[in-house]
Amino acid sequence: MTNENIPYTENPLLLPFQADHQTAPFNSIKIEHYLPAFDSAIEEAKAEVQKIIDNEDIPVFSNTIVALDLAGEKLERIKAIFFNLNSAETSDEMQEIAQAIAPKLSDFGNDITLNEQLFERIKAVYDHRESLVLNVEETTLLEKTYRRFVRSGANLSESDKTTYREITKELSQLGLKYQQNVLAETNAYELLITDKKDLSGLPESIIEMAAQTAQSKSKAGWLFNLQYPSYVPFLKYADNRELREQIFRASSSRANHDNENDNKDIIRRIVELRIKKAHLLGFKTHAAYKLQERMAETPEKVEHFLEGLHQESKPFAVKEFAEVQEFAEKAGLAGIVQRWDWAYYSEKLKSERYNYTEEEVKPYLQLEKVIAGVFGLAQKLYGLGLKENKRIEVYHPDVLAYEVFSEKMEFIAVLYLDFFPREVKRSGAWMTDYRSQSNVNGNSIRPHISLVTNFSKPTENTPSLLTFDEVTTFLHEFGHGLHGMLSQCQFPGTSGTNVYWDFVELPSQIHENWAYEKEWLDTFSVHYQTGDKLPEELIQKIQKAQNFQAAYMMERQISFAMLDMAYHDRETPVEGDLKEFELKAIASTDLFEPVEGSLQSTAFSHIFSGGYDAGYYSYKWAEVLDADAFSVFQENGIFDRETADSFRIHILEKGGSEHPMILYKAFRGKEPTSAALLKRNGLV
Repeated sequence: MTNENIPYTENPLLLPFQADHQTAPFNSIKIEHYLPAFDSAIEEAKAEVQKIIDNEDIPVFSNTIVALDLAGEKLERIKAIFFNLNSAETSDEMQEIAQAIAPKLSDFGNDITLNEQLFERIKAVYDHRESLVLNVEETTLLEKTYRRFVRSGANLSESDKTTYREITKELSQLGLKYQQNVLAETNAYELLITDKKDLSGLPESIIEMAAQTAQSKSKAGWLFNLQYPSYVPFLKYADNRELREQIFRASSSRANHDNENDNKDIIRRIVELRIKKAHLLGFKTHAAYKLQERMAETPEKVEHFLEGLHQESKPFAVKEFAEVQEFAEKAGLAGIVQRWDWAYYSEKLKSERYNYTEEEVKPYLQLEKVIAGVFGLAQKLYGLGLKENKRIEVYHPDVLAYEVFSEKMEFIAVLYLDFFPREVKRSGAWMTDYRSQSNVNGNSIRPHISLVTNFSKPTENTPSLLTFDEVTTFLHEFGHGLHGMLSQCQFPGTSGTNVYWDFVELPSQIHENWAYEKEWLDTFSVHYQTGDKLPEELIQKIQKAQNFQAAYMMERQISFAMLDMAYHDRETPVEGDLKEFELKAIASTDLFEPVEGSLQSTAFSHIFSGGYDAGYYSYKWAEVLDADAFSVFQENGIFDRETADSFRIHILEKGGSEHPMILYKAFRGKEPTSAALLKRNGLV
């Protein structure tokens, strides 16, 4: 780990960003810049907070609440760059720095929220809130700031504050270590195939990609790994059952090998510390603590919500499982369908039932054309124009940078797109930002948004051709991006995706719906070789297959949410075998026989390092919202500008400036029901 004494004037992270729209100077940033930049920015932020504390004027909204929301802007900028790159372009050195800086950032955060003098000023403003002349967003920021301090230990005794500091510091390090272990285990596995007959069933595009991967590592043959574009097609198409089992077992046992990357003890410790923190703050469970700031409000409501969906979907899911079992037996499988068989036989059943395969669709979904289609959707709905700007520096040659403009050519945002997998990049897909939107006292700051995925890379002979699932993933993350880009809030603390966790998925999930609409698909989907449009017959098959195994997928998501709640709606630490704990938690939803060595928990990054602890249910919660909200577009027209304007004004622009149910009702006119979701999934 490098920690050189870099002069302030030579550290690009500490200097004003001079490029277009003050974007990050990625080309100038070196590994040795991070630690000195963090140390300097932390001291600068401390001074800004101390200035608020030392202010002899009577505490008011502007000199206390707003000032605090704006304090530490430079530190936030550095954190965004470092931690975003630690997810998308990491290295051993960056991971060492992350472990070194985590306790410093934890101490800094605690120094603020546990400072009695600062809390006294905040409380003084809060206690007089009824007499203040504040707009809705200002009131929201005041209440949010006060609750943040209380929920971060401001009312604790001195001894309990010390305990709180120790807990939060350790949790920050454990979350990073958990994530590093998952990445290390993902990268550690390779399946090298040297006999061509073992490639039977795999599409040519996947074989070509595997050959290119092997060549890049100076190996002869075809190399498969646990990255999504490699792992998922292998399970779906490879005829060799033994190899499917091998790669499945490798994926499902990540960080469960009792080695230096094992996450089991880390899980137990994280759960234990979260319980201690909740008890310290007066909550029965960690879930009760987290859900106080969610639309769902309580663990009981979450469990009732999940159980309701489970009761609706389970009978259909059992039927779907039986259909695959029967199909597999007719196809020659002896015995019960195992987890490594599911995708393989499901894909064949889907192909037989609807007379099409995903591979038929891929040639019409060239990445560059899909980008144009997604941008075109943004133009039709919200009047946005996106233009690539190659002057904007990026952190990897694969990354694209765009300027986003309104119909009146007003600058809206910077958008980074990072599509392809790398060993130094964590799996999955996500949206993040390098700069949040705000507009305090007329100082309009526009956001810098990044979308990161792990899509299929182009090969020597074939461009990047997306699966239909990858198209919906793109739309999902772009929806998050719109939430960040279109924000029109006053304060950083209320803008963009700074909303309740079970509301944040609404803008992302609603945009997935356009993937099934012929009117949108017709705007971009042409064959990459012939230029022919995606046939209407194939679009109809996609639409008919939309609900294929919808109940199974519902149960799968519910099982993840139930496992999450099992870990976090408890008053005592987890003892005993984690496999037994996991099986018990998901017993009501599980359709498969247990697999020895398999453990979802050790690679369940969402809840142990991704912020979804006691929040995984939010995907289904937001799905209820998105199905209900999209029904308005279906009634008025999927490109209806008036409906889109309403969604933009009431949802996308408002961020977390007001309670999400108020925002939703402003758009929809009423509270949501699950009727539209159940109808969409064919579960009624």
